[in-house]
Amino acid sequence: MKEFEEIRDNLLDMLEELDERLEKITDDVKHVREPPEKDFAEQATEMENNEVLDYLGNATRAEIDQIKNAISRIDQGRYGRCSICGQSIDKKRLEALPFSSKCIKCAEQT
Repeated sequence: MKEFEEIRDNLLDMLEELDERLEKITDDVKHVREPPEKDFAEQATEMENNEVLDYLGNATRAEIDQIKNAISRIDQGRYGRCSICGQSIDKKRLEALPFSSKCIKCAEQT
């Protein structure tokens, strides 16, 4: 685990940033800062914006799950191994995508 301590710390930082982003997205969708518009055209625009925010929120949740899984793999001593073939994940791939659970070969096949 010592080997991946810095990566784990970076993942925790990423997780904190994503949690903050998700909170802002949720607040925007719920109109916490300002009430919904009364004008019909503005409501239509807000609905479109909410669809985009929903997509961003779902993407953020998925990334949060990936990061939590990576932290769990570090804690369990399974980090850096492909979840499909069991081979080592290239160090450069882990630097680019620290929450990656698949080697490049397996990721390309799925």
